[in-house]
This record gives sequence, structure tokens and C-alpha cells, in this order.
Amino acid sequence: MEKIDIKSLSLAELEIEVGRLGEKSFRAKQLYHWLHKQLVTDFDDMTNLSKGFREFLKEQFTLTTLLAVEVKTSQLDGTKKFLFRLDDGNVVESVWMQYHHGNSVCISSQVGCRMGCRFCASTLDGLERNLEPSEMLDQIYRIQAMTGERVSNIVVMGSGEPLDNYDNVLKFLRMVSDKNGLNISQRNITVSTCGIVPGILKLAGEELQITLALSLHAPNDEVRRSLMPIANRYGLSEVLEACRIYCQRTGRRLTFEYSLVSGVNDDLGEARQLAELLKNMHGHINLIPVNPIKERDFRQSDRRRIQEFKQYLERNGLNVTVRREMGRDIDGACGQLRKHFLDSEKEEKKGG
Repeated sequence: MEKIDIKSLSLAELEIEVGRLGEKSFRAKQLYHWLHKQLVTDFDDMTNLSKGFREFLKEQFTLTTLLAVEVKTSQLDGTKKFLFRLDDGNVVESVWMQYHHGNSVCISSQVGCRMGCRFCASTLDGLERNLEPSEMLDQIYRIQAMTGERVSNIVVMGSGEPLDNYDNVLKFLRMVSDKNGLNISQRNITVSTCGIVPGILKLAGEELQITLALSLHAPNDEVRRSLMPIANRYGLSEVLEACRIYCQRTGRRLTFEYSLVSGVNDDLGEARQLAELLKNMHGHINLIPVNPIKERDFRQSDRRRIQEFKQYLERNGLNVTVRREMGRDIDGACGQLRKHFLDSEKEEKKGG
């Protein structure tokens, strides 16, 4: 019999399983509390459950627990980057960042990615598999346990395209904001997408209060297609219409992520196009100095160009910030630490 991944079960699903095992319904809430509030990693730690019931749980369920194989701490700003090994040997990365408004964790939703965005290290080796809800949750749980600090903000913006793993990500969002678990406000959760239109429209109907971030990165279809293969399938007019619908149905404003790449999308002509494109959108533009990766020849725009670009947008009435660079000295960009780890493993195998 294949064991069930207990940490991926909602409270309602856990109640059904507990009933199937012949236990009283209140046991489900006790279990859920141990898993999602106490963050235990072993059934034997559930001390208010009988020894017999704990043994039965071991026979019926797996208890997903990620193993930190590498942790890097930035000497610049204290940001921590975690590389976690999954039960099947794959590795994913997460980032813990300290801000004045609380601690934020950026998690991965897939092992690798198949979207092919040209400036991102996550996609260089393609998609390995989707992450289960338990594997997304446990990135946060392990970081909270290891740092000893409460996580108050979550960004699903690490490796992977969240809307390419829609059902698991949706379940994760509901569980991490469940009052019986970590109870993180949905308003403190951001999900980033490269622009999968059906997923955006579907998410608009889920009655969530999360922030949706669109990886825009270009003010027109031509430049966007050169950076992001998904743009060959969904043009900007279609993507932005889906974003408008999301905003109307949820009442939540959008974030538009725009990575500035020197000589590619950062001149004032492109700033003019971007201002025109977003003038009627209810949102906020987050300018990101691109984090160079060795496999690509993209360079970061210089500070003067970034400020000119920002100021032009502001003069045209748009809300703009330049993302503070976090963990630059520890492979801070999406996919970099995992890529370096996998490359070094390959070299070791060759040498062996």
C-alpha cells in the first residue's frame, strides 16, 4: 500500500482519514496542530497521541521533511539562502530576507522550470517535477525552525512557474493561510507568474486575497518574446486583460515585475512605452536590476539609467520602486545556488 503524504492534507481531508482509521474527529485537529503549528518532523514528537496511534500513523503516512544541505548567509544584509534536499534526491532553494515590516521567505514551486525565461538560472536545466503542497510548506517550516523567527510574508517567486503547478500551489496557499496552521495573512502572500492567461483567470475566481505579480520585463511584444518564450503564446494585450479581470474580481492591485537589462529594455523610449502600456492598470511597478548569470551575456543597467527610467515612470503618474538587492554575494537570484550545486555534483561524478 502506498503511503499518504500527511502534510499535504487539508484539515478537512485529515478528518476523513482519521475517521477511516477509526479515531475520534478531534484527533485530526491535534494532528494538524502538530504538523502545521508545532512543525514537528517525527510522529513520535506528537506526545498527546497514544503510542499505538503514532505507530499506526507511521504505517499509513509519510511525514515530508526537507533537509538543508547548504545554507549561505549574506555578509551584506543578513539574507539567508537555503538549498533543501527532497525525499527523491532533488534539490530546491528558498530565500529568507529581513525587512522592517517582518521576515519574508521566497519559496520554489517546482524543481526547475520549463518556461525558458532567458535571464533566469532556474530554467537552464528544464523542469524536473512539480512540488507537492507539503514540500512548499516545509520550505517555510524548516526556515522558521532554523532561524527561530516567525515568517510573516511569503513570495512564491523562487524556482518554477506557480501557475504551471496550479492545483498544488492553490492548496499550499489555502493551507499556509489556514487559521489552524501558520495563519499567514493572504494579503502578505505574493504569487508571481510569467503570464499564463488561463491560470490568471482561474486564480481570479478562487476568492483569495493574495497579490498577483506579473513578470512583465518588456513594454512590447517584440522585446518580450526575445526574453520570455511564453510571450509567443500569450501577447501583452491578452495578458494585461487577464490582469484587469483579476484586479476587478479580487479588488487587489497588481505588481508588475520589470527586470532592467542593459541595452535590451532599459532606454527612455521603452520607459515611454511602459508608461503608456500601464497607465490604466491598478498596480505597482517593481524595477529589478537584473542579476547576471554566467550562462547568459545580459548585463545590469547602470544606476543612472535605472534612476532615469524610474523617474520617467513617476513623472507619468505610475507607482514605482527599485527592488532592493538582497543576497547578491550568495547566489541570490532564482536558481543560481541550485544550478551551482548541480554543476558541482556533476563534476564530482566525472572525477569519481
